[in-house]
Amino acid sequence: MIKRCSNSALIYAVIAMVFGVFYREFTKFNGFEGDTRLSVIHTHYFILGMMFFLILMLIEKSIGFSSEKHAGKIIFTYHIGLNITGAAFFARGLTQALQSELSKGADASISGVAGIGHVIMGVSIILLLLKIKKSASSGDKK
Repeated sequence: MIKRCSNSALIYAVIAMVFGVFYREFTKFNGFEGDTRLSVIHTHYFILGMMFFLILMLIEKSIGFSSEKHAGKIIFTYHIGLNITGAAFFARGLTQALQSELSKGADASISGVAGIGHVIMGVSIILLLLKIKKSASSGDKK
């Protein structure tokens, strides 16, 4: 689990840097100077990707929660939620930077996808915290 968390942190750090450069260059190339969702992808992947997995790695090293049933599935679900959110931010940011006019349905769809990603991430975080709590409290009894 420690190696998987380390690899995930590294991958998300690279993704964050790529999106940071993409945001800067894409908006500059298109002459866009306002705010766009592209600007937050960089920080979301650094914090919710890299930092999250670095902290999870330390928790695993400390209490070994990954032996708890379904911990791997919960972490996989977290990856899905984070990347759905990132994809929605990317779609929203592209439409903002290109100043595309969206129909109400398309606008609501992008917001809905981002919301689904956030919900999946939120539920996985709660389930993961419950697993960590269970593992930590069973370690206290030993």
